[in-house]
Formats: sequence, structure tokens, C-alpha cells
Amino acid sequence: MASGSANDGLTRREMLAGSLLVGTAACAHPLEPASDARAGPPPMGEASASALARAIREGQLSSEELVRACLDRIAAVDDRLNAVVQVVAEDALARARTADAALKRGEGRGPLHGVPMTVKDSFDTAGVVTTGGTKGRAGFVPREDATVVRRLKQAGAILLGKTNTPELTLGFETSNLVYGRTSNPYDLERTPGGSSGGAAAIVAAGGSPFDVGSDYGGSIRLPCHFCGLAGLKPTMGRVPRTGHVFPFGGLLDSAHQIGPIARWVEDLSLLLPLLSGPDFVDPAIVPMPLGDPASVRLPSLRIAFHTDNGIATPTAATRDTVRAAADLLAAAGAEVDEARPAGIEESFSLAMRIYFADGGLAVRRLLDEAGTREHTLAGLVGAAPLTPRQLDAVVTEWYALRSRMSRFLEGYDVVLGPVNAQPAMLHGTAMLPENAPSFSYTMVYNLTGWPAVAVRAGSSPEGLPIGVQLAARPAREDVALAVAAALEDGLGGFRPPALG
Repeated sequence: MASGSANDGLTRREMLAGSLLVGTAACAHPLEPASDARAGPPPMGEASASALARAIREGQLSSEELVRACLDRIAAVDDRLNAVVQVVAEDALARARTADAALKRGEGRGPLHGVPMTVKDSFDTAGVVTTGGTKGRAGFVPREDATVVRRLKQAGAILLGKTNTPELTLGFETSNLVYGRTSNPYDLERTPGGSSGGAAAIVAAGGSPFDVGSDYGGSIRLPCHFCGLAGLKPTMGRVPRTGHVFPFGGLLDSAHQIGPIARWVEDLSLLLPLLSGPDFVDPAIVPMPLGDPASVRLPSLRIAFHTDNGIATPTAATRDTVRAAADLLAAAGAEVDEARPAGIEESFSLAMRIYFADGGLAVRRLLDEAGTREHTLAGLVGAAPLTPRQLDAVVTEWYALRSRMSRFLEGYDVVLGPVNAQPAMLHGTAMLPENAPSFSYTMVYNLTGWPAVAVRAGSSPEGLPIGVQLAARPAREDVALAVAAALEDGLGGFRPPALG
């Protein structure tokens, strides 16, 4: 029997991080896929933001080297992806040099000191064009950063550029009349999803360590599923929406959340505390406890899983991936039952009535405020609004569903299931009516307001990523993140695309 190697017991993420800290000189290009980890340090494009931040702090890597590598990677792949719609190269390099000089003086700025990032084009960025994917804002340059952008900069992050989004973030495919269509790095004939599709595409392709997205019906989790990443929709009321093109307020306010997108779960745990907490502008954001995922013990958890929500039957590979995740958690000592929340099979019909309840009045108002005349949202602004009696009935039904789902959580800490019924779809098909039920797996947790994490756990026969979704009790992101990290360690997590 072979003797154990020095890597026994280490996860792939830990080996990548450990190798990165050795140095980067052996890489011909720091963002090209590595064929063999023994040949030298791993590419920066596979490393976590946490490992990159540590390498900068420990002097193994300069911020300028990392920023240049990311800019080079964006230049190398974005003609095929169309993921990054604004690049601020000179400003990013200047800020990187400033960060390196400050570190030499012992003046580290925060946990992201010198780490580059991209930001979804739906968030205001001071001095950088922010279109929100709509033509009326094609030349709009905000004076102030969105709250989440400001907080990430205060933590030391450096903006590389803005990533593509569907118009006003309202779509499961990333395409608009300002910048065009974004492609999936695992298959250029397929969509990266939406609405955070540009963010997911460039993070997966190695051009940015992380991004920040918004989620109104699955817009963080779906692109992470399609692009093999980790993403978090936090609990309603945790992260401010101030400075987002689709603002806080309105009937669906509780369904709309902001959260991080990264290659590895540990980065979600790093970024969430930086994004969280009241800004005293978004009135729905309240202080709430945030636990440490490292303190969560899997054997203490009760986990329910389902492979089919009764609305859209997933592919066989998707069902197998969820079962493999459930088996791994059971082997780790968690109590795992095959069960799905009561009422979940009714959630898609309810969501459709809620999303269209105002007949598109809010969308028309935002288009008018932007000065947009030509747009892609005819299907949203052409619906008939509900009558007052119908609106009262649908809101009553909504809260009844939330109550039934909450009662289910009395017996479980986590609900494991698919992110979508399918892996990444071909361009032009995700928004077809026959595919709409596939997205019900994410929408239900926008209706409940629960935190939910997507993490890669398998692959389709075509080699496309397949994620699983972990929804937890309100304010228990720590539990969902801990379970996601265990699945990532056991099932492999992020795998870079063969994009070249």
C-alpha cells in the first residue's frame, strides 16, 4: 500500500493557497490554467481572494503584480466573453502602487488590502460610467459609490472595472442594448445566466478574484451555478441596496438582496461581514447577528434535501449531484432526510403573480427616470396590474407560504436542493416561457427572505458546472456557508474553464 503524501488531508483549495504563497515566479503567466500543480505555483486565476490578500500582506505578491495579471487576463479573454464593460486600468494600477507603498510603511488598510475586484454595472461607482444596462444611462457617471462598493474600497479592494448585466438587472440572460451579450466561459454558445452574468463569467475566467451581485429571483445563485462559482444571497435586511440601479422599496423590497460572488466559499465568509449592516439610507437594513462558519459543526445539523421541487424536474446529472452532496453530508455526521418544504411546489405560480402584480409600473418609472426610450423589457411593462382585491389575495398567499416554509425550518437547519433544473442554457433560451419553471428553485428563497448559498458540486455530461443550493434559517448564513465549504472540500468546488 502506498505511503501517504505531504498533501494527504489537504483540500484542493488549501493546496492552491499554500502553493501560491511560495511565490509566483515559476508561472509563465499567472492566470493560465496549470496542467500539473507540481510544476509550480497555481495560477492566480484559481486562487481565492483570501489567499491573494494573505500573499500581499506577507510580501509574497505585490498588489501591482496581481492587478496587472488580472488586467492582462481580461484583455486576453474578454473579446470572447464580453463580461467587463468598463475597465479602469490606469486608476487600478495607480491604486495598487499606492497600496504596495502603504504596506511597506506598515499601513495595511483592511482585509482586502491591494486585492482587485470587479463590480456589477448595476452598482454606482464614483467617476466610472454606470449604465445598469439601460440606454438612458449609457453616459451616466455617478458622483458617489454605492454603499457596498464604498465598503469594499474601505476594506482595501481596488476596482478593475464594471461587469455586464441585463437591463435594470431584470433577466436570467446577460444582454442589453448598451453593451450586448455576455458568454459563458465554459461554453461560449451558452449564457452565464443573469443578472450577475458578467460578474460570474469574468470571475470564473480568472480575470477578477471576486465581484458583488444582486439577487431578485436568483441573480447571484444562478450565474454561480452556470459558471461553477460560489455565491451568497444573504438574509433579507442584511446588506444595503443603496446605489443600486433597481432601488430599495416597493412591493418586492424583501425579495431583493445584495451579495458576493467568488470562486471559493471562504471568500463569501470574508466578504459578507464587510458588506453587512445599516447604512442609515436603506430603511430595511437592520443590525443582526452574524455567526462564524468555522464554529459550525456538521454532526449537530439537521439537513433536508430534495432533488425535485414538484415544479420543474431537473436533469439526471443535477439530481445525482444533489444526492451526492446529501450522501457526503450524511457521511460527515449530519442528520440528513429526503424532504422538501410544504408549499414549495406552489411557489413558482405565486412568484409570477407577485413579480407582475403592478403591471410593470415600477419598471416603467425606472426607465422614465433613466431617460430610456428603447429597451428590452416589453414583457415586463406590458402586463395588466392586479386589482386591489387580487393584490390583497396574492400578498396574503405570499405570507401564508412564508409561514408554511418557516414551520418546516423548525425541524431543519438547512435545505439542500438544486439551483436550477438545468446547467447553463444556450443563448436565447433561458427567457423562453417553457424554461421559466426551471428558475423556481431560486425564486422561492427570494419569497421567504432566507439566506441561500450556491456552490459547485458536480458536472454535466457536457462538462458544464452543476451547483447545489443551501438555504438556511434567517440570519444563519454561517450555517449555510459551513455546509457549502464542506461540500466544496468533499466534491472539488471550483474548476477553471478551458478557455485558454
